[in-house]
Amino acid sequence: MLNRIFFVCLFLGLYSAASSLSCRWMDHKFGQHSENSLDLIQRMSNNSTNTTEDAEVKDTVAFPHNLYSQASKASAEDKLAFTVQVLEEVAALFEEDHSSAASWEESTVEDFVNVVTQQADGLRPCIVSHGHKKNTKLHMYFKRLSRHVLKKMGHSAEAWELIRKEIETHLMRADQMVSSLLTTN
Repeated sequence: MLNRIFFVCLFLGLYSAASSLSCRWMDHKFGQHSENSLDLIQRMSNNSTNTTEDAEVKDTVAFPHNLYSQASKASAEDKLAFTVQVLEEVAALFEEDHSSAASWEESTVEDFVNVVTQQADGLRPCIVSHGHKKNTKLHMYFKRLSRHVLKKMGHSAEAWELIRKEIETHLMRADQMVSSLLTTN
């Protein structure tokens, strides 16, 4: 009986030590990677001007403020799961054909995707219960970005500039969400 209690205590001790160790990345590296990803996406800017078509497309895929609002009121673990999903969706979106975005250097886009992927990979171990379901509405939003902006506009430079601006906002909101967790711990 005493052995069982000892092993349960040992297991719980090791489990909590491992989970806190895995979140050290969030404390020490997330901000650095977040700053790097924002810098890279800003470097991709081609300063295009908006057209009336841009306004129509923006209305079709309006930024999901309500999803971020809901996520910001959720538990710390749900906030992290939401942020990881955002980062994964961003990386997947930027793996689409961006050859028409003439002003973008291939190495900058690759670096951006790598940094965003590292952010998601670094946060994932901080989520204790790995059984989180994907947010369907968030996934559909990113699908609409792909279909209604990129594909509808032929993966043009203008389409990619719209996407770049949207993603810059996502990265800032994701950074704010994770930062709010750091200030509460």
